[in-house]
Amino acid sequence: MKFFILTVALLAVAQARPDSFDAAAETRDFKSDVNEDGSYSYQFQTSNGIAQQEQGVGGQYASGSSAYYAPDGQLVQLTYTADADGYHPSGAHLPTPPPIPAAILRSLEYIRTHPHQEEQRLARRHF
Repeated sequence: MKFFILTVALLAVAQARPDSFDAAAETRDFKSDVNEDGSYSYQFQTSNGIAQQEQGVGGQYASGSSAYYAPDGQLVQLTYTADADGYHPSGAHLPTPPPIPAAILRSLEYIRTHPHQEEQRLARRHF
C-alpha cells in the first residue's frame, strides 16, 4: 500500500512539473509604445508560440489578440475589444450559450408586437 501511495505521489509531482519546453521559453520579440495622449500599443512573441498584441487609449478603449498552443497541440486564438460597453472576447475555444427555445422566441415576439396589451393586463392587477 505504501508503494502505491508513493507511486501516485511521484506521478502527481511529475505531472505538476512545468513542461520543460514552456519553462525554457524566451521572448523573441517585444515592442511597446506609449504616447502622451494616452494611446498605447504593445506586442510580444515567445519561443514556445505565445503571441500577444494590443492597442488602445488608456482607460477608454483597447483591442487586441493573443494566441498560444494548448497542451494537446491545438492553436488557441483570442481576439477582444474592451470599451465603455465592457469586455468582448471572441474565439472558437470560448463557450457559447445554448439556442433560445422557440417558445421563448415566440413569447418575446408577441410582447414586442403587443406592448399595450401587457401594460393593460398589469394595470388591471394593481387596483
